[in-house]
Amino acid sequence: MSPQLPDGEAAPRDGSLPPAVLEGAAERDFGVYLHVPFCTVRCGYCDFNTYTATELGEGASQATYASSALQEIALAASVMERAGLPARPVSTVFVGGGTPTLLEVVDLAAMVDGVRQAWGLAPDAEITTEANPDSVTPESLAALVEAGFTRVSFGVQSVVPHVLATLDRTHDPLRVPDVVGWARDAGLAVSLDLIYGTPGESLADWRTSLEAAVALQPDHISAYALTVEPGTALHRRVRSGELPAPTGDDEAAKYELADEILGTELDWYEISNWARTPDDRCRHNLAYWRGADWWGIGPGAHSHVGGVRWWNVKHPRAYANRLAAGESPAHGREILDDDAQRLERVMLGTRLATGFPTAGLDRAAVASLIAEELVTFRPGTITLTRRGRLLADTVVHRLT
Repeated sequence: MSPQLPDGEAAPRDGSLPPAVLEGAAERDFGVYLHVPFCTVRCGYCDFNTYTATELGEGASQATYASSALQEIALAASVMERAGLPARPVSTVFVGGGTPTLLEVVDLAAMVDGVRQAWGLAPDAEITTEANPDSVTPESLAALVEAGFTRVSFGVQSVVPHVLATLDRTHDPLRVPDVVGWARDAGLAVSLDLIYGTPGESLADWRTSLEAAVALQPDHISAYALTVEPGTALHRRVRSGELPAPTGDDEAAKYELADEILGTELDWYEISNWARTPDDRCRHNLAYWRGADWWGIGPGAHSHVGGVRWWNVKHPRAYANRLAAGESPAHGREILDDDAQRLERVMLGTRLATGFPTAGLDRAAVASLIAEELVTFRPGTITLTRRGRLLADTVVHRLT
């Protein structure tokens, strides 16, 4: 069961944007997120807006999905032009899901080409797709490169079989070195996603996954704490007492171990992300954290342009029907006021290793955070310490 859509005002049926989005637009990067809401099976911990074949029902299919996405891309280009937004080539494209690589590469290529035709792509555009280790072949990865993809992010999560079983992950961990090698041979930059805090995962299990990931010498690693989301199968198992709930102390110890082991080969640049070099950082996610503009294509996808945030209807059938009728698939939206935008700047900007400007922050709050070793100070900026990263919500609360 995927999460409920946020509250907000009704979105305009034609998708129109208010004049306020023009302010500063020429200085903001523009990216595109393409959501592919399909999976072969639903993982027990996942509450993303995804659907298996049996959950899709009538009137929606993987085979026709690219066509609907192309309709929204065309609509997005029209809306932005009508709003008077300056022409900006797309700097990053991120295809997420779900499992995007369940679609034929020709469909993924068509969506990327639709973005190219609508806005153009920057010469150095980063184009990423997520993939499960069991959803690719050497041939499909090579075809992704031919389609313009530059980067692949594999959902590894763990290399320990009993941990994968608890998460309901279906891939064979022994396949991971193969897919990393195939991707590298094809010319793709490689990122690996890991999850820590799974019920029953020991610190030794987590160390095994970290060391295995580092040994593969990827360009980038993300490590996320497991969240037991209401409505998921994992939540029901924890609530019934079948599985123990993750604890803050356990997840803190595992984060510290991740930073220690990953830091031997990569540098952290955002709370949950490490990269081999600055060029290997995920530029698409950096755009989110820096408040850039992006248009989210697909059912349930979220977008942000100039302080206006909106989200699409969730089900692929409703999404396709809206577009077939010539209407925006947006379900609701919110226009962020100055206070909300400031909160977001602090909440997202403090996550980055590059530091957050101290201008406008309360001096006493900054001084106390320094004294408590939650942040370090360089002239004009503060940066979270490792302990500060574990208490990032506290830091944000005190700065706002």
